[in-house]
This record gives sequence, C-alpha cells and structure tokens, in this order.
Amino acid sequence: MEFTETPAADQLETFPNPRPGRDFTIEIVCPEFTSVCPKTGQPDFGTITFSYTPGDTCVELKSLKLYLQRFRNQGIFYEQVTNQLLDDFVAACKPVRCKVVSAWTPRGGITTNVTCTYVAEKAA
Repeated sequence: MEFTETPAADQLETFPNPRPGRDFTIEIVCPEFTSVCPKTGQPDFGTITFSYTPGDTCVELKSLKLYLQRFRNQGIFYEQVTNQLLDDFVAACKPVRCKVVSAWTPRGGITTNVTCTYVAEKAA
C-alpha cells in the first residue's frame, strides 16, 4: 500500500488574535478525522479536539480542515498522528498552550484516546 507524505505545518493559515491581551481558550472539534492503520491498511476514524490559548495568532478553520483531510490516506499510528498534529499546530500558531486529544472509534472492542500537550516557555 502506498501512502502520501505527512501534511506540514505550513499548510495551516493563521490570522491575528483579536484580543492579544486576554487569555482565552479556543476549542475546535473535528469529528470526522480519518487516517490509515499502517499495519493493516484499514481506515482509522477518530475525533480530534484542539484546545488552545492563542498567542499572537489564531488558526484559520478552512486551512485546518484541508490540512486534516490530507491525513486521509496517510499510514500512521494514533500516537504519531496526535503528536504530529500538536507539533504542526504549535509551529503554525505559536500558542500560549495547546492540547490535542484524539479519540478513536473502537477496533476489536478496544478504544484508544491519545492526549498531547504543549506549554510555551516564559520569556526570561
């Protein structure tokens, strides 16, 4: 089975934070995420939730949707994709903090949830 390259952070667009002096949380839920199991070639279905406190920028939702769709044919384990989503999101948006949770539909009677977090280092 042939897989596409992993999507990159530069595919995510941002816009200026409308309230940069205030800490607030944005939660984005993507209930139709699909990737491919690299062992079996079968599709994996999950819900991806991004929760972040923006720094100078916020993610633009259409670009996020298109970025996520590029994983559709990607052979990638749950743990790897969740970490990749966090890494790319942080690279694109530079949030104050971010949490990405992937909740996967059952396979063989087992469900899996993966949580990755990031907190920006404070300037000295």
